[in-house]
Amino acid sequence: MNNTEQIKRSLKKRYAKERRFRLYGLTAIVVSFLFLFTLLADITLKAIPAFTQAWVQLDVSFESDTLGLDNVNEQTINEGKFRKAVKSSTYNLFPDVSKRKQKKELSALVSGGAQYQIRDQLLDNPEWLGTTQTVWVKADDQLDVWLESDGELGKISEQQEQWIAALQEQDRIKRSFNTTLFTAGDSREPEQAGILGALVGSLLTLAVTLVLSITVGVATAIYLEIFAPQNRFTDFIEININNLAAVPSIIFGLLGLAIFISLFGVPRSTPLVGGLVLSLMTLPTIIVSSRAALKSVPPSLMEAALGLGASKMQAVFQHALPLAMPGILTGAIIGMAQALGETAPLLMIGMVAFIVDVPSGVLDAATVLPVQIYLWADSPERAFTAMTAAGILILLVFLVAMNSLAIVLRKRFERRW
Repeated sequence: MNNTEQIKRSLKKRYAKERRFRLYGLTAIVVSFLFLFTLLADITLKAIPAFTQAWVQLDVSFESDTLGLDNVNEQTINEGKFRKAVKSSTYNLFPDVSKRKQKKELSALVSGGAQYQIRDQLLDNPEWLGTTQTVWVKADDQLDVWLESDGELGKISEQQEQWIAALQEQDRIKRSFNTTLFTAGDSREPEQAGILGALVGSLLTLAVTLVLSITVGVATAIYLEIFAPQNRFTDFIEININNLAAVPSIIFGLLGLAIFISLFGVPRSTPLVGGLVLSLMTLPTIIVSSRAALKSVPPSLMEAALGLGASKMQAVFQHALPLAMPGILTGAIIGMAQALGETAPLLMIGMVAFIVDVPSGVLDAATVLPVQIYLWADSPERAFTAMTAAGILILLVFLVAMNSLAIVLRKRFERRW
């Protein structure tokens, strides 16, 4: 065999290896996308029921004798017997129901929050006092699950099925978009629970994290990259910053519990302490990315500024930092996205508490989206399964939006030289 034939055989084997390698890589990508699509499809299908809500139509008596009210205003409205009005209007749908057990099953078709719905409607329409009005109130979560699953799920008795069928024939049951999911805080009842409180808590926590981590992180990066002398002390700091990026997030939660809460007395379960803990966790990422962005700026630009009489501070803040800002912003947004999805450190500082009210400031008790999802996933009610999936979708939308923003900023402000 001559050399030409050996070379041809060798090239043939090499090309075959390259084709196999490309095939392996393509297969890995296809399998990854298949798993990702399956996961997203499963979450989406489970989340769809959470975006709709079942409603029941009632003829509610707003008579003064029924409610125990002589007038309607914000001071007297809470004294009304609205629970009694809801039960009476529910019993009136089926006058033949007389036994206590049957009445209990009948009233269980309507949400426990219906009394607050008709209270708010009367407050908005005080002229209803003394009249009977047809209103739509939320159905109980068991009825909602039963309707969504076509009778396969939900704890509905045979007697309740007959009542539901009769109500459907009278067009007294409907489904509509669940606005409560986006306008209410958490609740023990799935039909009354919403994501707004956790969403606001996440935004407040991220605001604290953003302010602290960017200012401290960028200042640290500028010092280490430009001003700090090269000695063992700065090398020690750099090594520890890189090591902190690999520390498990729950360690930062323990650190926040020991320092911010136990030592400094920062209130538990507030966006302030949550932001402080997440700032510690995101600082290494922002410092490393900021240093890389500053290092990518050509040294000749700063040298030119120094040669024209600018001070080192002026050369940094007027020339190097503006050119490095796209990379700094990209690292900061990625760090914020990482902080948005964290749960473990926030559990250690008490943000796992059941919070009903929407927080209005960084010192109010709050929770965040990942913790809210964790709480719903741990709830026994079947309706919370859909709520959990819906919360995951909302969290994924925020994460995708933040990462997309990082890409847009990098492309928009990126400069080539």
